[in-house]
Amino acid sequence: MGLNQERLEDLSSEELHDRAVKLALHRRDAGFFWRLLSDIPAAEAAIGNMKRSETDLMRVFGLVTDFLGSGEGELADALRPVYLDYLRAPE
Repeated sequence: MGLNQERLEDLSSEELHDRAVKLALHRRDAGFFWRLLSDIPAAEAAIGNMKRSETDLMRVFGLVTDFLGSGEGELADALRPVYLDYLRAPE
């Protein structure tokens, strides 16, 4: 294990969270945030918070459902400015 890895292992979970979130924001890494959202229900279950795990799972499922329907009907029309801004933005 490299020195950097050893130092990371010594950090508190809260500090690891803060650093990972800050780095993901800097990188604009939506994949990391999606992974975190996807892993939260299982983590809740692992620490015995079954009710919270179920609630979190339903929230993630709701977000996926919203995403899948975001290109249809009135919702697509309401999100039109978001799509236009993204498509017009330089890389």
